[in-house]
Amino acid sequence: MRILVSWLREFVDVTAPPAELATTLSMRGFEVAAIEEPPAGPLQPAGARAPATHASSPAPAGQGFSPAQDAVIDLEITANRPDCLSVVGIAREVATAYNLPLKNLPGARLADAAGAPDSIAGLDVVLEDAELCPRYAAAVADVKIGASPAWLANRLEAAGVRPINNVVDVTNYVLIELGHPMHAFDLDRLARHTLVIRRARPGEMVQTLDGVDRTLEPDMLVIADAERAQAIAGVMGGAGSEVWAGTRAVAFESACFKPTSVRRTSKRLGLKTEASARFERGADIRAPVVALRRAGELLETIGAGRARPGIIDRYPSPRLQTRVAFRRARIAHLLGRAVDDETVLRIFGGLDLVVEPAPDGWLVTVPTARVDIAREEDLIEEVARHVGYDLLPATFPPLRSVSPSPDPRIARDRLLRHVLTGAGASEAITFAFIEAEAAAPFAEGSAPVALAYPLSEKFAVLRPSLLPGLVDAIAYNRRREQRDVRLFEIGTRFFSDREEARAVAVAWIGDSVPEHWSGGRRPVDFHDIKGIVERLCDALAVVPRFERVSAPFLVDGRAAAVRSGDVRLGTLGQLAPSIAQARGLPPTDDVYVAEIYLDAVDRVVTPRETHARPLPRFPSVVRDLSIVVDETLPAGIVRGTILAAAPDMLVQVREFDRYKGKGIPEGRISLSFHLTFRSPERTLTDAEVQHAMDAIVAALAETHGAVQR
Repeated sequence: MRILVSWLREFVDVTAPPAELATTLSMRGFEVAAIEEPPAGPLQPAGARAPATHASSPAPAGQGFSPAQDAVIDLEITANRPDCLSVVGIAREVATAYNLPLKNLPGARLADAAGAPDSIAGLDVVLEDAELCPRYAAAVADVKIGASPAWLANRLEAAGVRPINNVVDVTNYVLIELGHPMHAFDLDRLARHTLVIRRARPGEMVQTLDGVDRTLEPDMLVIADAERAQAIAGVMGGAGSEVWAGTRAVAFESACFKPTSVRRTSKRLGLKTEASARFERGADIRAPVVALRRAGELLETIGAGRARPGIIDRYPSPRLQTRVAFRRARIAHLLGRAVDDETVLRIFGGLDLVVEPAPDGWLVTVPTARVDIAREEDLIEEVARHVGYDLLPATFPPLRSVSPSPDPRIARDRLLRHVLTGAGASEAITFAFIEAEAAAPFAEGSAPVALAYPLSEKFAVLRPSLLPGLVDAIAYNRRREQRDVRLFEIGTRFFSDREEARAVAVAWIGDSVPEHWSGGRRPVDFHDIKGIVERLCDALAVVPRFERVSAPFLVDGRAAAVRSGDVRLGTLGQLAPSIAQARGLPPTDDVYVAEIYLDAVDRVVTPRETHARPLPRFPSVVRDLSIVVDETLPAGIVRGTILAAAPDMLVQVREFDRYKGKGIPEGRISLSFHLTFRSPERTLTDAEVQHAMDAIVAALAETHGAVQR
């Protein structure tokens, strides 16, 4: 927001130089982007435009001007302060800061008149959608189109607005001065001299003032005449009713539109304007009629025309001003210091906050322009801004209750990070928005959640899994010559039934064992990713069971589901080569992935106690067992049979070989296991171990038709 200092001084008699004004505003929450001052004491050559030192007329040729009056302060206005996107709004802040009165306010001079005519000769207004347009006011003026006087054009240029013609310049002048957008229609180009505020019809088009034909959607609000749309409400007018050199009468629009509707329309059409920037933050519901009267006043001042009597004001549900209780004791509690009543009342009065006494403080009526004030803390912030943040002590408020216990998921996620970084993986943080094509294989039969207004096709849907983002991150690293890439992420997955769930995912490409003098490289395989999952399950205090599974994003036969009881905890396996190549990975490299559903883990995990056990005092006995079974039989089931048939002295079963080929019948496979036996009380005898082995072999033969090799 570019503020011309001389314009500001029309409303408040502040004598501080521009640099001091900028500092004062900065300390009250308005970031200063730049201060622009003209050279000191120049003279205007004949025929040159004089700067905007006053509103009556241009300075005579050769007259000097004051840089203090004509400096421009460029302010960054935060989204919650649309009331300060105007000269009057900033003047109110300056007047409060310097304890000065405001003067010449158009709102005070041109306030709504009771019993004003609700009709105008030559114009009809139909408000069909009061939800998206809670107030719509209009006026008609007979005009003579021409150039604006120099003082007005100069002020607009200083504010960053290009002068067009006297009528359009008046609407822009009101926009900068009062902060309320207006629009002027050529009255004779409106069918039946009618304005209809309605939603767009399916497929309806309008050519906007920038010359672009835009297709509208049914939830967009338009300003139409009796036949077609003439403007996109709150965003931009249409070329069909544009004010031009031949215009003789105009219909001025001054309205309030629902902020979310303007924001959605502006974003979807890719059309950002000065009007939309204000409407989407929240316009003052009381401003439309004042803005119309100010426009009519300016037309007469510059000789551009005269407003016809009356104003049409469609305001079906008048809004009450917000009233907020404000307790005196809360000031010291939140700010760390007391503020006397006189200072509080001075600040509130300067900011147009109406105060009534209450037993423990005040009842404050908030002007409708202040959309950022809704609760007591907002009022205390106003006191803090104008007392000065730099004068608040560095203290902490006393705790009046015990702090809640931290979310247990925080500790859980920290533990998972520790486990995975210990396994050599690096944490990645990827976008929750991904391409629809990337999401489809991971959606588990349901459609991914589509975004209504995506930034681009690359961010079209919410991720149903963490794996697509990790795979893209793997591809990004591989394109930069990184051979061994292990990444993990802890985040949220999204589902079409508007649910979301936490998960941890791992993606691994390259070597499992790096090159070393003791041996060569070994590429990552299924057992490596399975080992990662087993580490995670151990950290999460669950005992996993692995079952063969088919998944569209995994290679069949190299995929498994992780279960605990009847609950599925996740999936792991080799990423399908078609998906890997589609995401830019080389066809020669295998990618292994895993995803654990943490919310499912929470349903099955039970708190466990940690018990310390002494190291074994007696030696263990290791026996190897090789059997031939059906190739479709999972090794996990075989392992379960071994554990069920063996006595307690069997303390570990580990598969170390899987062989299919010469010497093994078709449809069969050889599995080899290390079996470790140990007793905590004594040294085992060969006979005891052999007896256990015989029982295991018998159980395998009976249950699975296994043959010992």
